[in-house]
Parts: sequence; C-alpha cells; structure tokens
Amino acid sequence: MGIERHMPGRQPRTRIQKKNTETILEAALDVFSQHGFRGATLDQIAKAAGLSKPNLLYYFPSKVAIHRALIDGLMQTWLDPLRKMRADGDPIEELLAYVLRKLDMAREYPRESRLFANEIVQGAPNIMDKIEGELKDLVEEKAKVIEAWIATGKIAPVNPYHLLFSIWSTTQHYADFDAQVRAILHPEGDSHFTDAAEYLETLFRRMLTP
Repeated sequence: MGIERHMPGRQPRTRIQKKNTETILEAALDVFSQHGFRGATLDQIAKAAGLSKPNLLYYFPSKVAIHRALIDGLMQTWLDPLRKMRADGDPIEELLAYVLRKLDMAREYPRESRLFANEIVQGAPNIMDKIEGELKDLVEEKAKVIEAWIATGKIAPVNPYHLLFSIWSTTQHYADFDAQVRAILHPEGDSHFTDAAEYLETLFRRMLTP
C-alpha cells in the first residue's frame, strides 16, 4: 500500500511531469520529516529533488502547497488501518489486527510518521481541519463500536479514546523514535518489529480480555 500523492491545482499532463511531481514529493518528504515544516525550505527541497527552484515552483507554487499535498495523501493512508476495523468481527482480534497494522505502518512509512509527528508537535497548523474533521469523525465512529463491544461484555471496560491513543503511541514510537530504539537494541535490520508485535499483542490482549 503506497502513500497517495495529490497535486493541488493543475494536474501533470505528461509522463515527465508526473515523474517530476513524484520526485519533488519524495524529496519534500525527506526534508519535512527531518526538519519539520518550519525548518524546511524550498531551496532544500529543490536540491534534494535535483531540480532548480524555478522548476520546482512550476509544479507547486509554495512550500505550503507541497506540504499540503503530502499531508492529504498521508491522511488517507493513516486512516485506512482504522477504517478496516469491523464492527461485526471478533472484538479482540479486530483491535489486535489494528495494532499490528499500525506497527506495520511504523516499519514501512517511518518518514511519513515523522512528518505527521512534526506537524502535531508544532500545533498542527496545516492539518487541524483534517484532525477536527475526518480523523475526529472516524475516531468517534470507532469509539462507538468499542463502547458497544464493552456493553455486551465482549471486551473489558476501557476508555475507547485513550485505548486508540495508546495504540497510536505504542506503535508510532518505533518510527518517530527509531534512532533511540536502534541505539538501545542494535537490531539486525527490522528484527525488533517482530519482538514488538509479540509484546504489543500480549499487552493489549491481556488488557482487553474480559
């Protein structure tokens, strides 16, 4: 599953234009995930993309436009794992599957996770509309599902919102604090994600089992 990329304004008409758009967004992802929105510059993005600044501005009129294109695509990918949680499935298994999907995202999309984290740390100035809109709506929808499971005794009583927050924090940690994790564990490749999956499955299963 890849991150969808949406270009604001005019759409690329040729193969070269599409390729350059993707190159810019890939470069911007690196720059934004390292420096945050405030620390990133168009010059840095253009250099990382191997393009001139005027060429970059042909595709995106501003740093805000590039950042917004990345965030728009990221939000859809970010929400997919939660959307897949089914109300008619086994409650504990559905929640554990969600935990593992989020952990997989931390492994597969570390730059995207750090981009999102940097934006939130700065007060979410560019994506607050999405957090208060589609993200909040989806969380409230799934919170009602979790509350229904609790009411029927299928899972132990928990605060559904804080349950979701704890899933986010325990899984995204492996992307946002990757350097710290690797400095402590010195894993071979991504082997620590296997251990993390086993640990988190045990943690949440014990907490959720009635």
